[in-house]
Amino acid sequence: MGKRRKSREAALQVLYQLDIARQDATKTIAQFHDHFSQRGERDEYAERISLGVLEHGQEIDRLIEHYSENWRLDRMSIIDRNILRIATFELLYCEEIPPKVTLNEAIELGKRYGSDDSGSFVNGVLDRILNEAIRKPLGLAKGHSKIKGGDRGL
Repeated sequence: MGKRRKSREAALQVLYQLDIARQDATKTIAQFHDHFSQRGERDEYAERISLGVLEHGQEIDRLIEHYSENWRLDRMSIIDRNILRIATFELLYCEEIPPKVTLNEAIELGKRYGSDDSGSFVNGVLDRILNEAIRKPLGLAKGHSKIKGGDRGL
């Protein structure tokens, strides 16, 4: 398994814990590293994702809810919701990762950790976000003329 895939899985676990326990993010990340890191190594990419999702949470959640037709965030499974958050963060703020990779990784996370329908649900929502909000920015992010990462030469 690739390093970034492991990082995405770690971020999913951290975000899941935060959704359940509603505790301090820094504390949750530190606890995760204490319990699951090998030889005390920090997973910088998992931290980047986790903290980035929290920092940009309102924008990310607004996009997910807008493009997930008739699905409120609180009706989604915790796993699906956090996979969508991770992937949306990557699409918006990790320009070094090709969007196709982000979508494929999110679908795989959905298949591995979600329900039987998670892969297709995640794919449908992320495809809409990518094609309708990022490739053709609609200005959903308040104070922005277009969503960051909107012009990626796609």
